[in-house]
Amino acid sequence: MQVVAAMCSTVPFLTKAIMKATQCDSFNLLVNNGTAAGQVIFHTHLHIIPRRAGDQLWPSEGHRQPIEQNQETLSLVSRIRERISPQPTACCSTLESQLHKNLHD
Repeated sequence: MQVVAAMCSTVPFLTKAIMKATQCDSFNLLVNNGTAAGQVIFHTHLHIIPRRAGDQLWPSEGHRQPIEQNQETLSLVSRIRERISPQPTACCSTLESQLHKNLHD
């Protein structure tokens, strides 16, 4: 957890330098986690991708729509909430308690 926090703390510094060097005013911050997501280097790392308006880096960008709030979406949200809600156990760690508190504040 500390490694990810340290990595993320450098993002503003790095993105500012990258955006100035590339003369871009936007960027994507990307993590590929797992083979199906495109990960080919299997350690934690971040991709900072400088962007320009209209660059069409990904073909789907011109067709993005807000996520529909249909039954499938609501069901998925419900299943995710069930998995991040604390389970009543005798030995709930401090980290889990803090995570739950942060998610619900």
